[in-house]
Amino acid sequence: MAAAVQAGGDAQQQQQQSVGGNRIQVSSSKKPLFFYVNLAKRYMQQHGDVELSALGLAISTVVTIAEILKNNGLAVEKKIRTSTVETIDETKARPIQKAKIEIVLGKTDMFDELMAANAGDANAVDDEEQT
Repeated sequence: MAAAVQAGGDAQQQQQQSVGGNRIQVSSSKKPLFFYVNLAKRYMQQHGDVELSALGLAISTVVTIAEILKNNGLAVEKKIRTSTVETIDETKARPIQKAKIEIVLGKTDMFDELMAANAGDANAVDDEEQT
């Protein structure tokens, strides 16, 4: 069993390396939700797509981020992977299984227009505040 988990881990490491610098590992407690939404937008601008990844309780946060981007017309799903990974329970020093999700999102055809419109709206608000 340990060999199968190890082989799976090696495969996941290879996939991480092939994805490059557009992977966001989401935590359910470290950063606010819209930090990840805005970071994903920036990654899609730079790379054309983004991979959102989470373990355990952070899975719902990743799904929410993906749905916000999709509902705003900015992203389309390219791939969704689910798996389990073995981690060490620090309190009991024994291996435990955790659920993992990886969602790859790509830019929509309207992405650049929507981002430009949002930037224009932000500039208009700034101009109103200055007057």
